Amino acid sequence: MRITGRRARRPQSVLRSLPFVALATVAAVDLLAGPRLGFLPLLTLGPTFASVSGSVRRTVAVGVLALAICLLLAHYNDLLLTPQNNLTIATIVGVTGAGALASHLRIRRERELRNVRMVAEAAQRVLLRPVPRRAGDLRIALSYTSAAAEAQIGGDLYEVVTTPSGVRLLIGDVQGKGLAAVETAAWVLGAFREAAYDERELSGVGDRLENTLARHLGGEKFVTAILAEVHDGEISLLNFGHPAPLILHPDGRTSFVEPETESPPLGLASLSPGAAKPHRVPFVEGDQLLLYTDGVIEARDGARTFYPLFERVKVLTDADPQVALDELRSDLLSHVGGPLLDDAAMLLLRRHAKPHVN
Repeated sequence: MRITGRRARRPQSVLRSLPFVALATVAAVDLLAGPRLGFLPLLTLGPTFASVSGSVRRTVAVGVLALAICLLLAHYNDLLLTPQNNLTIATIVGVTGAGALASHLRIRRERELRNVRMVAEAAQRVLLRPVPRRAGDLRIALSYTSAAAEAQIGGDLYEVVTTPSGVRLLIGDVQGKGLAAVETAAWVLGAFREAAYDERELSGVGDRLENTLARHLGGEKFVTAILAEVHDGEISLLNFGHPAPLILHPDGRTSFVEPETESPPLGLASLSPGAAKPHRVPFVEGDQLLLYTDGVIEARDGARTFYPLFERVKVLTDADPQVALDELRSDLLSHVGGPLLDDAAMLLLRRHAKPHVN
């Protein structure tokens, strides 16, 4: 759900006008109430509000305006040069100075966060290349929603490549966040892009990823992932501790594609008694396969209720897979009612009839 430019500018306009509204209100109330109640110290609200969204120069300007209003009202009320009014003047000057310093620090921090976010987004764009919308008889849609809390970036990853062995896919989630997670994602993606072309078997691709992470990861860090390979009438899946994908049939039947044997995430192969083995499931014309990261199923609403993906995938009905997946993403954001706490990636595969070759 996108916020229009008009709606985005409205809160900013309110914040910019708030200091002047505060000054005007205090001045009007003081004129009506007279000098007995002493409303002049409330003029410090002007520079205080200005420091929240304005620049240092704007904060100082509002502080000077507050000081001028204070002097005029004090003269009008015969309070000029009294100890009470001198204390009010000192308070306005002090609050203005503190507000200017706070504004300076806020602007510097916003600039640093903006620069870090730009670097992080550039790094993710390099790693997470656009996926092809068509591959053979597949139509593919992608949705990636970044939590992007301040400068943090997540470790969700995906890739789709067409190889001599057929279309191969990867979706995964790196433990942790930040640049360390992006670095790990880079290792996984680099290893997959090479192994997907070199290895004849899908299990060989998984072994290459495991060997790569064994050289780089330490401690108990890991990556959950699903490798997939599309065949005639079916699809092979190799699941490394990742949430099971959903398969949707044209007749409305929906089911999770659970692995026949449990396998630990990549990087934790020592915990498994044997090598992970792919399992094949029918995948024919009209079928859809939804792969996703745990940021989707762990998203919660205000009542702390998890997103019911199994029930909501019924919205994937549009003839265009990307439009259908965008509707599912909108439903997810509507359920949460705010920003996601974790990155959420989704890949939708829809099988169509093979094109006829004349």
